[in-house]
Amino acid sequence: MTILVIGKTGQLANELSTVSANKYPLLGAKEINVFNEDELSQQLLSYSPSILINAAAYTAVDKAESESDKAYALNADAVKNLSTFCKSNDCFLVHVSTDYVFDGSSGMPYPTDAEIAPQSIYGNSKAKGEQFLRDILGENATIIRTSWVYSEYGNNFVKTMLKLMRERSSIKVVDDQIGSPTWARGLAKACIEAATHQYRGTFHWTDEGVLSWYDFAVAIHQLGLEKGLLNRQMEIIPIPSRDYPVPTPRPHYSVLDKTETRSRFSTPMTHWYTQLSKMMDDLVRSDRTE
Repeated sequence: MTILVIGKTGQLANELSTVSANKYPLLGAKEINVFNEDELSQQLLSYSPSILINAAAYTAVDKAESESDKAYALNADAVKNLSTFCKSNDCFLVHVSTDYVFDGSSGMPYPTDAEIAPQSIYGNSKAKGEQFLRDILGENATIIRTSWVYSEYGNNFVKTMLKLMRERSSIKVVDDQIGSPTWARGLAKACIEAATHQYRGTFHWTDEGVLSWYDFAVAIHQLGLEKGLLNRQMEIIPIPSRDYPVPTPRPHYSVLDKTETRSRFSTPMTHWYTQLSKMMDDLVRSDRTE
């Protein structure tokens, strides 16, 4: 079984490398061209893969509104090309998607078969990628939807909060957007399990528990002080979304129903606070705080 990871510099790709002890090659732009079907096929065939894990994505939610071509190219067209390769070469595909494919108006966790209704370019591009995959591979692939992903690598909410908490005496954080954080390391383990067992269908993966961005920021502050990543108290002010305008609408409620995932996966789902604490321990050890 030869597993290749599509993506090289992102949070998930780095965690896949960590979890697998660098067992799986990470293929970035220098190794493959996901935007050209013929070129991609030739490049992938040189590795003779049996499984692909697609950890590459355009995730700049606000920038996607002005860079829609880039968002659709990586989140949709590239998925189409990867799916076509897998169809032609008997290769299994694990693809990671997002809570942004839903409209965020529900008050109950979204099941895997809930109606798709993205409200942004980013969400639309990810939904189109899902559709390309299903059109080409049917259920002979894994789609894992996730939300609020963070890790010690790259840019994410946790590292941004820590930076602002060092620089400012107070910050404002929205308290009416509800969801579940996901440590990319746990997601990486789930992707590897799905790949090695070739689980077919759509699944949801996040850490356990539900909270607001404000609650998440308060926990980051508390743990940051405990672990020495922060050296002073500061004020965190809850505000409604209307007081924090952004180019892209965020889902007000994006909790994902994980019933099917719990019934299939053996990788444990852990509470978000425990996962956040572990990730911040990694930050202390690695000094990747910027």
